[in-house]
Amino acid sequence: MRRLTLLLLTIALCAFFVGCTSSDNKTNGDGQTTPTPTAAPTENAATPTEAPATSTPTPQDDPTPTPTVGPHAKIDNHVPTDYSQYRLKNVGSIVEITYESRDYLNNPDAVVVKPAFVYLPPNYDETKQYNVLYLMHGIGGNESEWGMTGLTSIVKAIMDNLIRYGDIEPFIVVTPNGRSYADFANTSGDSRSFYVFGQELRNDLIPYMESHFAVYHDDDMTAVRDHRAMAGLSMGGMQTINIGMCECLDILSWFGTFSAAPTSYPANQIAEIIGSDKFKDYKINYMYNICGLQDKTAYWSASAAAKDLPSYTDKLKVDENFMWQELNGVHDFGIWYLGFYNFAQLVFK
Repeated sequence: MRRLTLLLLTIALCAFFVGCTSSDNKTNGDGQTTPTPTAAPTENAATPTEAPATSTPTPQDDPTPTPTVGPHAKIDNHVPTDYSQYRLKNVGSIVEITYESRDYLNNPDAVVVKPAFVYLPPNYDETKQYNVLYLMHGIGGNESEWGMTGLTSIVKAIMDNLIRYGDIEPFIVVTPNGRSYADFANTSGDSRSFYVFGQELRNDLIPYMESHFAVYHDDDMTAVRDHRAMAGLSMGGMQTINIGMCECLDILSWFGTFSAAPTSYPANQIAEIIGSDKFKDYKINYMYNICGLQDKTAYWSASAAAKDLPSYTDKLKVDENFMWQELNGVHDFGIWYLGFYNFAQLVFK
């Protein structure tokens, strides 16, 4: 009896320990026990994280590398900020050139080497043909007066942005020295030298551009007149009227005058010349004019030359190929840069 009691006690104890063990383990298909997984401690966990990648910022001219809007320029009373802003990418370039000319004022046989600056549009392609604008300075300036000499040029900024937004087709701009004589570097020299520039333009500057740059050209200069324009401020405006329209209408067809100088021909004389037998067959594609109402230097002459010109000739019609713009302003670049901005939208259209 005592032995039976001990046997039953032993069996009971074994059953107890087996039950305790099975509560913490599971039996796999092979009859082996597998420990139940437990959560890893988190108090002292140092889960490594990868440091964010860093890089040297790449300069760019604005947050969006491509325009967020399409063409939106318009004839305006001011140059909008997004059209006068300097850009760093997809922009044009400015090169300085020298070309042989003559002293047309005193001695046409004397060779004179003259400078000029040339704006070439973004992605300038020598296999293409570009239109050309010859942009003239004033009586106290030279080929640098428009500031078209480097990256901070406002003319360059306006061109770059008009092209960038698709407002215009790319074209070339040339700023020469408008004094056609040996002493051209003297900005206070003989002003008569401005009045013989037409010979230099026809005989020297245009041929140079057509032999060195990808522009429209033909042995017959008249054949590509629609691809050339002339514009200028003050004395350069006079040259645009007196020389561009009244001497070179056979080789130019687009004109822009910004505060044209007092010696500009009056409207009736301009009309008589461009309607003469010499030029009667040559149409004017566009003539744009601007002047400040407070311009005591040029308002009376500029308006006398252009304001009523369409009433004297059937070659020009308001809202078709002629515009006279006057607004508050004086004889300075506030008017002239605006004139360039507006004319650049009208020319070669």
